[in-house]
Amino acid sequence: MSVTEAGQRGRARTKRGQSRILRGRAITQGIGLGAAGRVEALPLPEITTRISRYDVAQEKQRFEEAVARAQRQIEKIRRRLVRLPESGRDDVSGLLTVYDRMLGPSRLTRQVRSKISDEGLTAEAAVAEVSAELAQSIVATANISLPSTDEQDAAAASMRLAGEFEEIGRRLVRNLTGVSYRAFSSLPEGAVLVAEQLRPADIAMIDPARVAAVVTEGNGGADHTAILLRALDIPAIVAVPGLMAQVAEGDMLVVDAHLGTITVNPNATEMRLAREAASKEARERRAFGRIRRLPAELKSGEAIELLANLELAAELPMLMRNGARGIGLLRSEFLFSDEDDLPDEDGQAEVYRAVLDGMAGQPVTIRVFDWGGEKGQDYLRYAGQPQPAVGDNPALGLRGIRLLLKAPEVLETQFAAILKAVSAGDGQYGPVRVLLPMVTSVDEVVAAREIYERVGRNLRRQGVDLPEVLPPLGVMVETPAAALIADALVQHAEFLALGTNDLTMYTLAVNRADAAVADRYSPLHPAVLRLIATTAESALRAHRPLSVCGEMAADPKIVALLIGLGVRSFSMKSASLPRVKRLIRTISFEECDQLRREVMLMTEADAVQDVVRRFAT
Repeated sequence: MSVTEAGQRGRARTKRGQSRILRGRAITQGIGLGAAGRVEALPLPEITTRISRYDVAQEKQRFEEAVARAQRQIEKIRRRLVRLPESGRDDVSGLLTVYDRMLGPSRLTRQVRSKISDEGLTAEAAVAEVSAELAQSIVATANISLPSTDEQDAAAASMRLAGEFEEIGRRLVRNLTGVSYRAFSSLPEGAVLVAEQLRPADIAMIDPARVAAVVTEGNGGADHTAILLRALDIPAIVAVPGLMAQVAEGDMLVVDAHLGTITVNPNATEMRLAREAASKEARERRAFGRIRRLPAELKSGEAIELLANLELAAELPMLMRNGARGIGLLRSEFLFSDEDDLPDEDGQAEVYRAVLDGMAGQPVTIRVFDWGGEKGQDYLRYAGQPQPAVGDNPALGLRGIRLLLKAPEVLETQFAAILKAVSAGDGQYGPVRVLLPMVTSVDEVVAAREIYERVGRNLRRQGVDLPEVLPPLGVMVETPAAALIADALVQHAEFLALGTNDLTMYTLAVNRADAAVADRYSPLHPAVLRLIATTAESALRAHRPLSVCGEMAADPKIVALLIGLGVRSFSMKSASLPRVKRLIRTISFEECDQLRREVMLMTEADAVQDVVRRFAT
């Protein structure tokens, strides 16, 4: 422990009994109260010997034994999943499967063996170097300028993968050096788990019935740990600066994962208010449980379709638990982000088939690879395609369907995989739709459809039993260009999906990740709303289904406005579904239409926001 850290902890102890507030990033909404239970890991040993004193065979044997032990540890964690709520088991199990693949014939294990053989390294030095190199190469790709929302999502997925390489590296180094992991069994019942960092595999060791909340000094909102905490529905806040120095064992904590605050040693008034809020929240959760089983329909009787967005197969149980009636946007590029090479036709088909199986007959919309900028360059190389130059602004360069049409073999393979997955279902799968990203002109849809139909004909000639009519092919409306020619696009596409995040960015010329202009980003800007209205009118006239799959779909009151504009289908993060459904069931179409009439006369985003926020209050 450093002198500075020791001093901070000393000051924290002298202030014990005084109420103070720490802030972090809320991961799962909720309120948890309890005494702090600190869980601290032994530090990873420093690797001081790089060159092995053993021969290569002995060093490789040490590595194989560490791998075998790691595989046994993963299996032990998998057996402990029975302790977790059923809704969370598949989430953790999916991640453990990723670990199994990394410990098998993967880039990591191949390169470690190579370093031992070629450079004479110790097994721990080889593991540390290779895992760090792989993680750094992924982070380097993710850290390029990514102004669009989907590119930011891809960067987050890449960062998660980098973290898993690091995690497996740490596990192997611990096995090689004999330094163990932490234990959670000593936590008292009802404690707030306080840790510097949580690894995804740690989640399986936590008994959610005994833990009131989780707070960590590290971790992020997009990593696997966060995803698994959401799946387990434990109130959680991460990235709390100086947490371990400011919270002592036994401190009373109030964790408000709505506001992202941790009150340390609250006073009597703060404690009373927290208990009241927790009781109110418990009642609301019970109400949400009832709402999940009720239909999503307006008071006036109109049915509204509520779907969920999906990035990782491990999130499937969350969708079903929150009442999703299908997947409105499956971001297919994330399903393969941990692969060495882009899987072939059959490999991809197997992954899609697993998702369709998991949805148990509910509809699934699969968006083809939405790569752009430096994303997908490795996959294009593996596919034998020339790598196009990356422009200064990836959002305005080759991405989405533009990139895929320059690499038609990649698109053909994905189309074939999707169609094979549907064929293998023998009628047991629900409706499947195929979505084209970043369409800006009719010729892109025409070219993609020609490839799609040619792939279908080829599969039929090969004896693949495809449906008489291929799954519908639709387009994402993410740019002003697509919105303004929606009346032409619907002549060539069976459905439309509004990607409101990117539509807002391109319309307002605002990168919301840029703090200098982030305040100018508003999906309620009249220009954005008029483009949405134009698209909805075109879809309605052509009798084409239209959905919204951006963040606007997750805000209940904005959903009311979109219903007034003519939208009847919404896809969002699964956690948002119960709140959206609750409001939908309390309003009528006439109220939504009146909201539309009032808003569409306005010319300022702030005025629109005020009216929308006051709606149904």
